[in-house]
Amino acid sequence: MSEVVELKKKPTQLPEPKGYRVLIGIPEVEEKTLGGIIKTDTARETEAVSSVVGFVIKMGEDAYKDEKRFPSGPYCKEGDFVIFRAFQGTRIKVHGQELRLLNDDSVEAVVDDPRGYARA
Repeated sequence: MSEVVELKKKPTQLPEPKGYRVLIGIPEVEEKTLGGIIKTDTARETEAVSSVVGFVIKMGEDAYKDEKRFPSGPYCKEGDFVIFRAFQGTRIKVHGQELRLLNDDSVEAVVDDPRGYARA
């Protein structure tokens, strides 16, 4: 006799992007400047809020599906580092980590290495 084991989906605190939204993780801001000066909490928060680079965590079911808007295909995929406009998207924090929900057409570029990018 074989038993059927029902697998239950474990809850996650990461939001599930819906529609054409893309869930982006914002890299943590360094505590010190390159010269070794410790940044204030306010300075670090401002730098995170104005961030222009992030990591694609998840995509909604309709992201990049509109062939008229995206005739060449998706701008990015899960696992890419991307550039977007500062202050773009819906900002949330989960356990202190900032995340953003962006529209799929808000992604402006894909980068190999996110280090060193800052808003000008």
